[in-house]
Amino acid sequence: MTETAADQRAAVGLKAYGRIIAQWGLSAPEAAALVGLNEADLGRARDPDETISLTEDQVLRLSAVLGIYKALGTYFEDPMARLWMTRANAGPLFAGARPVDVAIEGGLPALLEIRRASEGVAMGL
Repeated sequence: MTETAADQRAAVGLKAYGRIIAQWGLSAPEAAALVGLNEADLGRARDPDETISLTEDQVLRLSAVLGIYKALGTYFEDPMARLWMTRANAGPLFAGARPVDVAIEGGLPALLEIRRASEGVAMGL
């Protein structure tokens, strides 16, 4: 079976995602839900010998997570950059919840809002 360009981009994004979820300390269920996959598919996706196709929603979720990760790394130093997604947050987007939980519950719209907010903070807005 021949890999398409989209499959190759997905593989690169999923490889980066694997590093991000390890740094953020997400559980397997959290990591899968954050990008709209089930745990089995996320496990297969992380296997370099496997190829999975992602939906547009899943690709956009991956992109949002990568943007959030970059913005957090720009604004915060470690360990806060690594811990921010899994710490309770009193900000208006989160109302005391962990950003990762808000993102999982709200899906792509919540991820995009968190990305916009984190990029705004990183740019000093």
